[in-house]
Amino acid sequence: MLEHGGNLDLALHRFGGRTQDWIDLSTGINRRPYPVGEVEPRSWSALPSRSDIESLHQAAREAYVTKAPIVALGGVQAAIQLLPSLSSRGQARILAPTYNEYAGVLSAAAWDVVEVFDLEGLLGADIAVIVNPNNPDGRCFDPSELLALLPRVGRLVVDESFTDAVSGLSLAPEAGRPGLLVLRSFGKFYGLAGLRLGFALGSEADVAALGAMAGPWPISGAAIVIGRRALLDRDWANATSTRLARDCLRLDAQVQSQGWTLAGGTPLFRLYETGDARAAQQKLARRQIWSRMFGQRPGWLRLGLPGNETEWARFAATVSL
Repeated sequence: MLEHGGNLDLALHRFGGRTQDWIDLSTGINRRPYPVGEVEPRSWSALPSRSDIESLHQAAREAYVTKAPIVALGGVQAAIQLLPSLSSRGQARILAPTYNEYAGVLSAAAWDVVEVFDLEGLLGADIAVIVNPNNPDGRCFDPSELLALLPRVGRLVVDESFTDAVSGLSLAPEAGRPGLLVLRSFGKFYGLAGLRLGFALGSEADVAALGAMAGPWPISGAAIVIGRRALLDRDWANATSTRLARDCLRLDAQVQSQGWTLAGGTPLFRLYETGDARAAQQKLARRQIWSRMFGQRPGWLRLGLPGNETEWARFAATVSL
């Protein structure tokens, strides 16, 4: 299994405690989740209808300001798993370093995978993959830069899992263009990763193919009800974006005493150069705060944002030791 954040089993094995004792900052998941409210019993007991699923699709179109074809899936990871089957095997180029599942899934499907480090390196690929903003360093590319790639790659896949709180960055309004596939996560910004919901937006052909591969009930009734409710709640989304921007500055200020420098990030996570990420992780873990390291970058430590004031106080007390 590839290395990911959210691996609390490892934290428990190495440092002890119970799951509920830990503050998991190893992911980019909002720790102040959308208040889901009540879910009617039918959502648990009945299969979702086509009209139920289409109502979620329409809510997503409104939230993402697009008219493009769209399909709901069990998170962006579900779309990644289907990606190799959208076309015949060829060369995939991935803008790196980034989310490691793309390389893993495409390699396992016998694609020729090449990691590149600038947009020019993507040219000529049968599949070109960009995460925008990028995970873990937060690099962002203007939509016009990415659209300019379209005639020069077979299929452009833009993962927008961390885009919700960044205005003016999304290519969702352009997603109907041939050769462009946009992936949107629901669980990260709305803090409901366990719901397993995400969306793929693209051409009619690509969306139809993904829908056929995903099967007739790719998401649960509860995901439809909660997802639709949250996506249409723009007041909550706007307030959350404002809070996240403020909390990023708060976290940056709190780690200054450690001598860590900001290496990147998004409104949902921060990436710090610590000099020794293993020592930094251990310091936090001794107070049961979990973080994310990166094997090839021994100084990098990624932190999500604490949620409530109790978590903020505990983090501040830990880094002040």
